[in-house]
Formats: sequence, C-alpha cells, structure tokens
Amino acid sequence: MKVLESGEDYLETILMLQQRGGTVRSVDVAAKMKVSKASVSVAMKNLRAGGYVKMGNNHEIVLTPQGRQLAETMYERHQLFSDILAGLGVDGEVALRDACRIEHALSAESFKALKGYFLKNGVDPPEKEKWTGDAQKT
Repeated sequence: MKVLESGEDYLETILMLQQRGGTVRSVDVAAKMKVSKASVSVAMKNLRAGGYVKMGNNHEIVLTPQGRQLAETMYERHQLFSDILAGLGVDGEVALRDACRIEHALSAESFKALKGYFLKNGVDPPEKEKWTGDAQKT
C-alpha cells in the first residue's frame, strides 16, 4: 500500500513524539499537527490497514518496523532540507515548511545523490549529525 503525503506526515509526527516522550496517543498527534482527533482517527485506521502502525495498550500508537522505517526516512529528509535551507539563510519557519514539501516530492535516488553531494562538499549545517547517521538515536 502506497502511503500518501499526509500519511507520511503522520508517521513522521508519531516518530518525533515517541523520541520526545515515549507514549503517543491520538490526542498528542492531533495537538502536534493541529488537526482534529477525528482526522487522526481516520489516518490511524488507514495506516493500521497498511501495516504502518498498531494500537498498543491504552490506545497508544506504535509504529511497526515498516512504519518506523518510512518515518525515519521522512524525518531524515526533513532534517537535511531544513538544515540546508536554514544554513543558506532562509528563515527557520520557512525552511521547515519548505523542507516538508521537498521531502515528499524527491525520489530516493535524488535524495541519496543530494545527501552525498552535501556531505562530499563540506556542507556543515549545525544539525548535520541528524542526517549523517552520527547522532545517537533516542
């Protein structure tokens, strides 16, 4: 099942919330994404059907290995592009917003080539360890 852009955003949000506080519930996702709990419910139903999330104890949202892999891919892309744009002097909020658009549009091949280019040519934004794999995962 192909995940739509909005589904990728939900997975990425779940990952970020898990890294910050562990347990994630629909209300946490709704607050972070500024969407209704009903929207989260529909998204979780679709992501469960695709095998990307499951519901744990007390309605906790848990990423499956497949969901975690996709979430980490999207998060890595988001970090790379927001760091590069911010490093070029783009306002932080604009860089985050534009990175979110770019992360979904780029093929895996193009992302790999761009990431390699930036690493090879000494681009060193402050958060580089996030997208080189050098950071400790929480």
